[in-house]
Amino acid sequence: MKYYFFTVITLLFLACNNSATKKADAATVPVVEEKPSFFPVTDYLKGQIYEIAEKGKFPVKYTTINEKTDSVTLKFDGLNELFKDFLHPLIDSSNLIPLFKETKFLDQTIAAFTFSYDPKTTLPDSMLLKRWDVYIDAESNKVKRVYMVKKDKDNKTLQLLWESDKWCKITTINNAGDSSKVEKEEKISWSY
Repeated sequence: MKYYFFTVITLLFLACNNSATKKADAATVPVVEEKPSFFPVTDYLKGQIYEIAEKGKFPVKYTTINEKTDSVTLKFDGLNELFKDFLHPLIDSSNLIPLFKETKFLDQTIAAFTFSYDPKTTLPDSMLLKRWDVYIDAESNKVKRVYMVKKDKDNKTLQLLWESDKWCKITTINNAGDSSKVEKEEKISWSY
C-alpha cells in the first residue's frame, strides 16, 4: 500500500511539474501579429471590366444632370478611362494598411458580410480615396457590391456603387461652400 501511495504521489508531482514546464515554454514563444488582409478591390473592378468586354455586351451609360437623362452605348476600349478614378490607388493588402483599418461583420438585414475600410487617422492631402465597403453574399461567398468614396482634384466627391455583374453608378457631388449638391449621376448597365 505504501508503494502504491508513493507511486501515485510521484506521478502527480511529475504531472504538475510537466504542466509548469509547458506553461514556461509557451511563455517564451513569440507572439506573431497577424497582418490584416484587405479585399483586393482594384483587381476585382479590373476583372469586372474585363468580363464586360469578354462577354461582348455593350454597356449603356445613362447620364443625369439637372434631372435630365441622356444615354449612350459605350465602347469596350473606353471603359478603363471611364473608371480610372476608382482604379487608383491600388487597393490591396500591402499599400493601404498604414492608412486604413478594416471592420468586418455579418449584416443579417442584407444577408451579406460587410467589410468596411475607414481611415485610421487624418489622411494626407495626396490620398484622394476616403473610404470603401465590400459586401459579400453570406450564402454564395461572392461579391454583391462595392461602394467607394473619393475626392477629385477639384475637391468634388466621387461615389462609386458597383453592383456585381449588373451595373454601376458614379455620383459626382459638388462641395461648393457650405452645401453639397449632386452635379451628375452616371449609371452604366451591362446586364440587360
